[in-house]
Amino acid sequence: MRVYLFAVLHDRPTSWACDPGNWTHARPPMPMPDQSTLSRRLQRPGVARLLTMLLDELEEADPARGPGAIVRRIVGKPLPVARHSGDKQATFGRGAGGLAKGYKLHAVYAKSNKPTAFAVMPMHIDERRVAERLLAEAGPGYVLGDANYHATRLFDAAEANDQVLVAPRRKARGRRPPQGTGSRPQSRARLAMIDRLEGPDPFVRQLLATRRQVETYFANLCNFGGGLSGLPAWVRGDRVVPWVTGKIGIRLARDRHQASVAA
Repeated sequence: MRVYLFAVLHDRPTSWACDPGNWTHARPPMPMPDQSTLSRRLQRPGVARLLTMLLDELEEADPARGPGAIVRRIVGKPLPVARHSGDKQATFGRGAGGLAKGYKLHAVYAKSNKPTAFAVMPMHIDERRVAERLLAEAGPGYVLGDANYHATRLFDAAEANDQVLVAPRRKARGRRPPQGTGSRPQSRARLAMIDRLEGPDPFVRQLLATRRQVETYFANLCNFGGGLSGLPAWVRGDRVVPWVTGKIGIRLARDRHQASVAA
């Protein structure tokens, strides 16, 4: 795991990290695993569990910043690859500014750079489908989302998990009137939220206005040396999830180091 995270930190393939000569500013583990051993062990289920345990260990023990927070924000971040890529797991879907090929990081954030729940999926997977799974892992409270998350099944899923989903209706195009609620049976929670967002209640509108703070967490994940600036050419298929998880861990380790220096 140490060798793998060294490769993730430096945006290099695992074969580079398996060369002791590249550990110029750190003491390499001995004996150093060869690249084939490292790649084989990274495919074991225990590695994913260990990475998750690492994130939990690195997170600051402050209920207001973690699972105990009352307000959370849900969002997706595209992780595009080249359109000519032969990666069979990378698909075309809605990316930043149009159609793109690759993956997408779906995450729920509270007040920490560690997501309370996240998943990495192919680009074509609907954000609303992934959101149902994430809501079950996020804990009770308010969940702020954009209009893409305004769906009856999501309001029902949120209510079942003691959550209040705050998401506006999609805006009508041109001069057409605002979209209605449809003729099918509607979620009670959805209808109530429409009344609150479009009625005289200022609280949920002010709360929804803070949703864009979630962009700060994605910025923190990317805007430093060793951050998640994109998917390198050697990170495809089954390598994508551990790579993204490793980048989140590096961000949390950076936060922990900065906090200790400040103290």
